[in-house]
Amino acid sequence: MRRRLVFDVLGIILSLSTIVLVIETYVRVIADDGMQYDLEMWKYARDVKRISGDPLLAHEHAPNRHGVLMGVYFQTNSKGLRDREFSYDRQPGTMRILMLGDSLTVGWGVPVEQTFSKEIERLFAADGVDAEVINTGVGNYNTIQEVEYFLVEGFKFQPDIVVLNFFVNDAEPILKHEPPSVLTRVCYACIFIFGRVDTLARKFLNEKDWVEYYLGLYGDGNAKGWLNAKQSIEKLAVYCRSHGIALVIANLPELHDVQDYRFDKISNIVRDAANQYSVDYVDILPYLQKEKSAALWVTPADPHPNAHANDLIAQGLYRALKPIAANKR
Repeated sequence: MRRRLVFDVLGIILSLSTIVLVIETYVRVIADDGMQYDLEMWKYARDVKRISGDPLLAHEHAPNRHGVLMGVYFQTNSKGLRDREFSYDRQPGTMRILMLGDSLTVGWGVPVEQTFSKEIERLFAADGVDAEVINTGVGNYNTIQEVEYFLVEGFKFQPDIVVLNFFVNDAEPILKHEPPSVLTRVCYACIFIFGRVDTLARKFLNEKDWVEYYLGLYGDGNAKGWLNAKQSIEKLAVYCRSHGIALVIANLPELHDVQDYRFDKISNIVRDAANQYSVDYVDILPYLQKEKSAALWVTPADPHPNAHANDLIAQGLYRALKPIAANKR
């Protein structure tokens, strides 16, 4: 009986191991085509990011990391930025603009030269203005983290203008980040299955609708998440004003449906904060509304702005930045 029990247990273990191996092989060889959003974000966190020693940042880009994510090459420089190398020292006669933001700013799913930061550089150059636009975007950052980055690191670049690129999820709380376990570093199937289970749960278990969720982060302008973000905006505005830096808040729209936009309430709340702190504000939504929403997405499952959308964002931002830059020269 004992021998039979041992063989039964070994049989179960062998069967389960075979199933796991088959699923892992399927995900790695077939499902992972380089365009699966959940898998690519996992690779991004695993291969490009690291845990930050600053609890307000939680995570950050590690310097000199590289990989292919969502079908495009992604590389960080010696300062952890997805950009070319920049010295802290200024070049005489060169305008310097620093971009703060999340995955939209970093250029998720588009080549680095097609990010709106680099597009804006080219627009300035076409007008005969020597300008450096430094992209400090980090995926999954919120406003608190973006402002913290600037106050501990970004200010060293001595920018003339800072652009705080705001998105509807920027009032989310900072999540605790811990080093991944060995399993979560190597198991493609774990990430793939978890992503599908999460999608099904949201669809069938009556979890809060994503539109409701985003609106709930703001309430009527008095929700905790938004008040925390607003406090950081005030901190950034005070710093910039005291150091002669122009600050612009750019409201980047959620791209699921730009024609029937459902987050005007958030846009108005952010605009009111900009007015309260005497900060320039630009709403990028009008520059995208003539396009079909799906024409702006990296993939149907990933509505980050694609290269075309980045170009339109750049045009809207450049129009707002041009007169501010003229006053700085």
